[in-house]
Amino acid sequence: MIVAKELTKYYGLKLAIQGVSFQIDKGEIVGFLGPNGAGKTTILRIMTCFMQPTSGTILVGGLNGRTHPVEVRKRIGFLPETVPLYSELSVKSFLAFSGSIKGLRGQHLPREVDKVIHQCGLAEHKRRLIKYLSKGLKQRVGLAQALLNNPPIIILDEPTTGLDPAQIVEVRNLIKELGGERTVLLSTHILPEASQVCQRVIIVNQGRVVAEDTPKNLTDQLQKGLRTVLSVDGPADEVKAKLESLQGITMVRTSQVEGEFVVESIPDEKLRPLLAKTIVESGWGLMEMKSMDLSLEEVFVHLVTEEGKDGQP
Repeated sequence: MIVAKELTKYYGLKLAIQGVSFQIDKGEIVGFLGPNGAGKTTILRIMTCFMQPTSGTILVGGLNGRTHPVEVRKRIGFLPETVPLYSELSVKSFLAFSGSIKGLRGQHLPREVDKVIHQCGLAEHKRRLIKYLSKGLKQRVGLAQALLNNPPIIILDEPTTGLDPAQIVEVRNLIKELGGERTVLLSTHILPEASQVCQRVIIVNQGRVVAEDTPKNLTDQLQKGLRTVLSVDGPADEVKAKLESLQGITMVRTSQVEGEFVVESIPDEKLRPLLAKTIVESGWGLMEMKSMDLSLEEVFVHLVTEEGKDGQP
């Protein structure tokens, strides 16, 4: 559905992105991650034909973004991080205006407007002026305009910015529902959001793609050993020293939760029964034991840090 081939972009003499290539298939929900200044915004602008690359090709639904920019835009619903809204219009009037710009006419226009209003939970607010809406509701209006005319591709740039926890859950559920019917690209700084919503992630740093896989596969590739979380009723210093003395244990650290320890070890499942036995025989209470994988945040930090060491743009 979306294919990027060796995208490179210069702003004057400054290199923004270099040799960026990836593919997003129909129905996928893909997270687009990277630190500030990594080149994410530049890539999104090229994908939406807001600008052209210095070199390379972007194909959207088989159409070349350089030769068919208008047709490409028709296939994309885009929610920018800062949503451009006409504050003097009501929600319904704004969406009707947006729909008319997208080519909706006749009875199809009000039907489509009502559909996205319902999808985005705006029914109670459709007659209110946008200037009186909260930031979270304005974000929903922006999402509704992106869904108008049922585009096959949805690009969301920080879609949960400004939303309260309940609204964030609603938007995440909506994004999940969009997958399968549409291809969704989610650009976000909130890494737990990507791990909960996205089937695959693309991590960009210093203008290049540094990783592209499922969150689980990225975790498995970087996690060389076992990570175990123990909740122990015992003196923290003694527990930590005792666990560190065991052969095969590579690191023990206390967590922010009282009595909880994170133990890293070589990839040997026999070590976990040994941990439990050691704690019990030492006269301490073993309250809980569970395995813990690397988080997507840890994977992200590792990849970005390792990429930054080579000094490449």
